[in-house]
Amino acid sequence: MLSIYRNMFKVPDLRAKIFFTLAMFGVYRLGATIPVPGIDLDAVELFQTQQQAGGIYGLLNLFSGGALESFSVFSLGIIPYITASIILQLLTVVIPKLQALQEEGESGRKVITQWTRYLTVILALIQSTSFTYLFHVGRFTNGIDLIPTYTTGRVILVVLTMTAGTAMVMWLGELITQRGVGNGMSLIIFVSILSQFPFIFGQIWGQTVAANLPIRFVVVMAVFLLMIGAIIYVDQAQRRIPIQFAKRVRGRRVMGGQSTYIPLKVNTAGVIPVIFATSVLLIPSLIITAIPSDASWVQSVYRWIDDNLGGSGTVSWWYILILFSLIIFFTYFYTAIQFDPEKQAEMIQRQGGFVPGVRPGRQTSKHLAFILNRITLPGSIFLATIAILPAIAGAVWNISIAFSGVSILIVVGVALETMKQIESQLTMRNYEGILT
Repeated sequence: MLSIYRNMFKVPDLRAKIFFTLAMFGVYRLGATIPVPGIDLDAVELFQTQQQAGGIYGLLNLFSGGALESFSVFSLGIIPYITASIILQLLTVVIPKLQALQEEGESGRKVITQWTRYLTVILALIQSTSFTYLFHVGRFTNGIDLIPTYTTGRVILVVLTMTAGTAMVMWLGELITQRGVGNGMSLIIFVSILSQFPFIFGQIWGQTVAANLPIRFVVVMAVFLLMIGAIIYVDQAQRRIPIQFAKRVRGRRVMGGQSTYIPLKVNTAGVIPVIFATSVLLIPSLIITAIPSDASWVQSVYRWIDDNLGGSGTVSWWYILILFSLIIFFTYFYTAIQFDPEKQAEMIQRQGGFVPGVRPGRQTSKHLAFILNRITLPGSIFLATIAILPAIAGAVWNISIAFSGVSILIVVGVALETMKQIESQLTMRNYEGILT
């Protein structure tokens, strides 16, 4: 194994890409520690000693690599860019112009990428304004006012700084993609989540020791390792549908006759359904906390959402049930967007292929849709189970577990994808791959 890692650094261009990626990680982590100008640093320090690990706030803080709890210039992290990318990806299905741009190739993708950048800045402005108000009124901060001097000029300064920080994080991610190793945006989330794991496990250890039950920490670590193994296993699982191409004679050449297959992954949607589900659960908390009203019904709704949808730092069984159901729904929804059986059947028929035992055309489309629905069910249940396992442990043992199943899915998925890219570059240079 050590010799394999040495081979990574024997190739000059690959070594330069790895060092460049690590340097960008250092810049990102440095920006995550620089506080936004105009905030009360003493109040931030007090909040950091009192803040709870779980809930919606804990999840957002995890994705930002701890930058949100320190109110740094990178507080929003890469979340606005991910949201913008998902929105445009969904709009591509329903807007013909976007679909035509995507089918144009490289030029069309450049236009969509530019629109994604613009939408990211707009979302960053909206989110930074919302968080500035929420941190001022004490929501998510245990009643601590992080911006006591709440003037128009101060708010504009904080909002512009956080928006500029998001734009810089987006630029760093694109630089890693162009000049580094792997997908830059995914690697930034990977580093953000990974940087919080030591603190999270230390916090869990402290809570279990305080309860005189350190065996619970051992159970949490064992389940954590089992989840990693299960994610790797399911990520590689696929259903292979055989495709046979008929022989065709063109002049003196005989074409076709080959056999291949369509690999349908059990987890076709990846982690997108979990991100969708957590985003939907976040919306009620943000809306109700932004309503400046003392009406009794508003306060009642706020307390219910705060107690049952993860806003208070702990999770309830309502939160677990709703999250589980939403993940299954969005898995089917996003899989239907990603894989169209009718288009796939049409393409197979146009190329002169067929599924053995199935007629080309409409019957092939029904066959593909039937198989896709069957393998999506276990895939969606797996995603939902992985996502709620830490929440179940926290609810049963009454402890705050900051990492969620989606964070483990992202870390393992990005690590596997990056290793595959490094392996392919080593294979091109006749070196043994990492995964062999």
